[in-house]
Amino acid sequence: MSTAIGPDGRPVELGPVGQKIVFENEQVRVWSIELEPGANQPWHHHENPYMVIALEAADNRIDSLAGGDPRLVHEAVGGVVYREPGEIHMLTNHGSTNYHCRLIELKFPGENRV
Repeated sequence: MSTAIGPDGRPVELGPVGQKIVFENEQVRVWSIELEPGANQPWHHHENPYMVIALEAADNRIDSLAGGDPRLVHEAVGGVVYREPGEIHMLTNHGSTNYHCRLIELKFPGENRV
């Protein structure tokens, strides 16, 4: 695991982007994430662009290690979100239902490769 420096100057241990790898090849890595209400996916950093597909809906909160207001997002069943790699953040299920998703990391740009 790696570390980052938090806003207070102290090191913060970074965890994986998901809980369990359910598929991986040279192009993609697919993670499973399941969070009960109140549970979180610890501080982590995405090195690859990724998509999130919700299998069970939930109201989630995304906190950035850099600070600022948290982002509150509702992830509906079957919803798909694409995100570029970037900020170090933590995901928390702040709703009353279980959250379950597949997170798909894109390792290669494929047809858009330069």
